[in-house]
Amino acid sequence: MDIANALDISIPVHPGMLHWGRRPEIEIVESRATGFVSNVSRWRIGAHTGTHIDAPAHFIDGGKTVDQIDLTALNGTARVLDLTHVKGEITAKDLDAAGLGDEERVLLKTSNSATVLRSTWKSATWIGLAPDGAERLIEAGVRCAAIDYLSIESVNYTTHWETHQLLCGADVLILEVADLLHADAGTYEMLSLPIPLQGAEAAPSRTLLIPQDAR
Repeated sequence: MDIANALDISIPVHPGMLHWGRRPEIEIVESRATGFVSNVSRWRIGAHTGTHIDAPAHFIDGGKTVDQIDLTALNGTARVLDLTHVKGEITAKDLDAAGLGDEERVLLKTSNSATVLRSTWKSATWIGLAPDGAERLIEAGVRCAAIDYLSIESVNYTTHWETHQLLCGADVLILEVADLLHADAGTYEMLSLPIPLQGAEAAPSRTLLIPQDAR
C-alpha cells in the first residue's frame, strides 16, 4: 500500500487546540536546555482528544472498549460523502442523495471542516448526524462513521445523545474530529489505528486516506 500520496485527516494535538472540555497540558520532565541528556515530556490528555475513535463502551454498558474493537472496521475501503450543503443536521435522505454506497467506512464531509473545525473554541452549533441518519448507516452495514467535528451528534440531540446510542449499540465505531477540508468526495483506502488504551471508551487515532477514485 502506497501512502506517499495519503491525506492525513488527523489534527495536531497541542494545549491551544479545539477541544471539548479540558485541553491538553504538557509538563517538561527533562530538557537538554537545562542540562539533561535528553528531552522528556509528560502529556495530560483525555481519551477524546483530537482525532479519535469512540468505541461502543462510550454509551453501552459492557460494550467493547478501544483495545477490544476489530481494527478491520477502521481499515479498508472508505467513502467520503459531500454533505457541505447540509444545514443543521444530516438525515437519511441526505446520505442517500450524497451517494451512500456499500462501503463499510463512511466519512461525512460537512461545512464544519471549513468553519467551526478551524476554530480554537467549541462552537454552540455544528453540523451533526440525526438519529434517522444513524439508522440509515446501520441499515447500510456501515462499521465506522466519521464526522468533521468534536461530536457526530446533532446539536438537537445532545441531551439523550440518540445518534451515539444508536451507533454504539450497533457496534458502529465513531471517528470524530476528522479534518476533511481537502478530502474530495469519492472512495479511499482508510488507515486508522487508535492507541490501545485498555478498558477505555475512546482513544486518539492517527488516520490517513489514500485516494482511489476521489473526484
